[in-house]
Amino acid sequence: MFDTQAQQLDKILEDKKNILITFPKTDKGDAMTSAIALLAFLQKQGKRVDVVCEDIEIPNQLKFIKKTKLIKSTLDHLQKFVITVDTKKTGVHELSYDNKDDKLRIFITPKQNHLTRDNIRTTQSDFKYDIIFTIGTQDLEQLGLTYHDNTEFFYKCPIVNIDQNPSNAQFGDINVVDITATSNAEILFNLFNNWKKEDLSEEVSTALLTGMIVNTRSFKTGNVRPQTLHLASKLMHLGADRDYIVQNLYRTRSLSTLKLWGQALSHLQYDKKIGLVWTTITRDDLIRSGASSNDLHEIVEELIGNSPEAKLILLLHEDIASDKKQATKVILDTDKEYNADELLKPYQPTGDKKQAVATISDKSLKQVEEEVVEHIRKIISV
Repeated sequence: MFDTQAQQLDKILEDKKNILITFPKTDKGDAMTSAIALLAFLQKQGKRVDVVCEDIEIPNQLKFIKKTKLIKSTLDHLQKFVITVDTKKTGVHELSYDNKDDKLRIFITPKQNHLTRDNIRTTQSDFKYDIIFTIGTQDLEQLGLTYHDNTEFFYKCPIVNIDQNPSNAQFGDINVVDITATSNAEILFNLFNNWKKEDLSEEVSTALLTGMIVNTRSFKTGNVRPQTLHLASKLMHLGADRDYIVQNLYRTRSLSTLKLWGQALSHLQYDKKIGLVWTTITRDDLIRSGASSNDLHEIVEELIGNSPEAKLILLLHEDIASDKKQATKVILDTDKEYNADELLKPYQPTGDKKQAVATISDKSLKQVEEEVVEHIRKIISV
């Protein structure tokens, strides 16, 4: 499979110079580090590459991968509006402009004769990018505003769709979807290895191994195969430092994160019957700890890592970034037995089968907690 797809990519990228890589903002690290690996890999081939993810916030534990700072939160300047003026017979004496009342006026003073509308032509340039790579994206809707604000671009530009989720909608012109893989990073390694293995640098290998470790929780998930460990060994042989990665991912915690973790533990509850572990974090908890929304994702990972018996992990926190007086963000993480997106469907979540996020307004944290927990119990008990 990867031989054929590598050949397809090699051919389609021959005349492509400007490349966009994008992934959903609900990603927990695998798609992000895979995007950085692909960025570095393509840059070695002389391509100009941008990585964009809606409202991206880089988790603190992934900032050791230096190129994460290159990820942009918006997709801007896709096209230019071009005004062409024929000055062959008139020349140009002076050019100026002003911008008042949201109106741009351009003033051209000819050297001789005069200009008319017949001398002017307007066009739009081609799109800035020649091809799009999506990573860990089940469908284009999952990309949020990156897609919704630029639908024409996504319809007209060829797409390479890289994913390991069985729910993938196969929306790409090239679909590199492997549901047996433990991570998108694993898929990319196989692709790179069959494409241009000489470009598998230490930087690329480090990003890929990080994605594999993140998505398998340091190779502890049930879908880890001998092949996965073999690939990890190859990446280490190429220069990826596993100990350095693990140190940054799991052994470096800020004081604010530790304080928040303490608050999360003090509110922790467990419903053994359905395998649900949940906790709540108030606005005051966040302020007192000095934590940010980035730290909340670390809390979810800590809950997962320290609750091996749990099938569902639920974190509810008051959303201090919302303009609503009362707004609670709900993060649900599930194992393969359940679908997080379906369980939170009444609350219009974003995310996927593994993890979904929803915001519920105009209710207190306690009200949301009782409602969501009861809703999950009712659905699972059916």
